[in-house]
Amino acid sequence: MDNQWPVLSYEKGKDTYDTVHMWTQIAGKIKLAVLPWRNHSWHITLHITPTGLSTLDMPYNNKHFQIDFDFLSHKLKIITSDGEYRDFNLTDISVSEFYHKIFRTLSDLKIDLKINPVPNEIQDPIPFDEDTMHATYQKEHVEDLHQALLRMKNVFTQFQCDFNGKCSPVHFFWGSFDLAVSRYSGRRAPKHPGGIPNMPDWVAQEAYSHEVASCGFWPGNEAIPEAAFYAYLYPEPVGYKNVTIQPKEAFYHETLREFILPYKVVQQADNPEETLSAFLNSTYRAGAETAQWDRTALENLE
Repeated sequence: MDNQWPVLSYEKGKDTYDTVHMWTQIAGKIKLAVLPWRNHSWHITLHITPTGLSTLDMPYNNKHFQIDFDFLSHKLKIITSDGEYRDFNLTDISVSEFYHKIFRTLSDLKIDLKINPVPNEIQDPIPFDEDTMHATYQKEHVEDLHQALLRMKNVFTQFQCDFNGKCSPVHFFWGSFDLAVSRYSGRRAPKHPGGIPNMPDWVAQEAYSHEVASCGFWPGNEAIPEAAFYAYLYPEPVGYKNVTIQPKEAFYHETLREFILPYKVVQQADNPEETLSAFLNSTYRAGAETAQWDRTALENLE
């Protein structure tokens, strides 16, 4: 089996990531418009597929539909339970063009929806229908990101399965543009302070209503301008930031209050899956022990 993980460059891929980020927000807001609320916003996430990202099934009146970002053929695809199919190319279009194309396509399928066109979790957002600035789509960066997500999803899924307590799916959050999985202690958490840009405080407060250990992956952002894995606990227990974790290249970021492992460390490792697994498990164990979680009840301990 070929375990070669692709090289990811935030510097070279940033413009493409920013454009695709806004596209995924549009698809995510469509999920928000049609699905009933589920705890911790799990219902509105996207999911990794062999070809890209998907909303999975969504109901609308008397039929169901699904939106797929196909990063192999570089098309946006919409299918319905009535056997209907539509697509359009993702190359050479801005966020504004994408926005108008997807809603024209949905209307053609007799799916008439409205969303709030302002991006979430973004400082100084540009409304989707006005955003002609983000219009970069370089196929190689999207293909490499997709292949990386597929590989890390396998490791995240095993991490999810090794836990007996409440655990999230492995899913892609379009607000922050990250792949994530979360474990819960079962105990209530202090009220989250909110303050996330362009997101209602109650959403964050519901998301963090219970003690949680989260880990995930970003392709890069302004705070961490490189692809990286992260891990944190909410609330953060005393002493958590001072524990020793694996691998040795991982570090605690004082501003983000999270452990960070650069993606390149995993990508260049002799065994990338083992290296990533060590990060996920060591940060979780450190948090669970310092927070005094009931590990016997929550884990598959032998």
